[in-house]
Amino acid sequence: MALEPEFRLELDRLIKDNRVVLFMKGNPQAPQCGFSAKVVGILDELLEDYQTVDVLSRPEIRNGIKEYSNWPTIPQLYVDGEFVGGCDIVQDLASSGELLQTLGVQVPEVAEPTITVTDAAAEAFREAAPQGGDEVIRLSVSKRFEHDMEMGPRRDGDFVLQSNGIAIAIDRMSASRAYGLTIDYVKRGLDAGFSMDNPNEPAEVREMTPKELKSAIDEDRIQLFDVRPEEERRIASIAGACSLDAEGLQYLQSLAKDTEIVFHCHQGIRSMEAAEHFRVEGFTRVYNLRGGIDAWSCEVDASVPRY
Repeated sequence: MALEPEFRLELDRLIKDNRVVLFMKGNPQAPQCGFSAKVVGILDELLEDYQTVDVLSRPEIRNGIKEYSNWPTIPQLYVDGEFVGGCDIVQDLASSGELLQTLGVQVPEVAEPTITVTDAAAEAFREAAPQGGDEVIRLSVSKRFEHDMEMGPRRDGDFVLQSNGIAIAIDRMSASRAYGLTIDYVKRGLDAGFSMDNPNEPAEVREMTPKELKSAIDEDRIQLFDVRPEEERRIASIAGACSLDAEGLQYLQSLAKDTEIVFHCHQGIRSMEAAEHFRVEGFTRVYNLRGGIDAWSCEVDASVPRY
């Protein structure tokens, strides 16, 4: 279906007036699909600010942007007025380092970190990935302190660290989050794998049961945020929950970092994304409602509709 001229003009203006625009499902604090969450995670790593458009709140944009870009899926990223691609392409560009150039991001000046590889980890590395050749063990640490290792080529700007005879390359974005990191190899019964002990990592998101949430609400000691879109909130809601829209986000960001905050969605999956985001932003007492509002209806308040 051809785009109406007025709507094409609106998209032209939106993409022209904002250097980086991401068409996504949800918003950066509460992505409504895993692919949107992945691209948000990559952009959050590299940029302080960028424009997002929630296609779920405007069905005409959800369909129209696919026609506009001749690309069938969401999310879609535009930079400097040019279509970059969807989730897979953005991930590939981020892995190769090309996304830094596309976004014009300057690599920060950071000191070389110290990383310790234990004897067990060194032995496992040697068995799995013999040293030598053009490829090295690449380590990355995201803003969410997700640790990833893979074999790959060294890149310009990498630190190449030596520990226990093992060479590990780490990019400068990750380096500031890797000071004092210890890499171990742990065997537990039939399971075995690498373990990361990172002293820089903030406290994990904890789960809160519906009954625990009820007690916390009664004691007036938590702030509850609903990450669901408006159409879901109209179907069912928990009294006192603050929607994570622009106003709710502003309120959340004004809270002290040690405030107890709880996030909820329908069944606890989307709200975990939001909880992880604010954990990384420095909030130290972050919870996710186990089972979401569906579990709340089953275990606490049956008057709340299930859907």
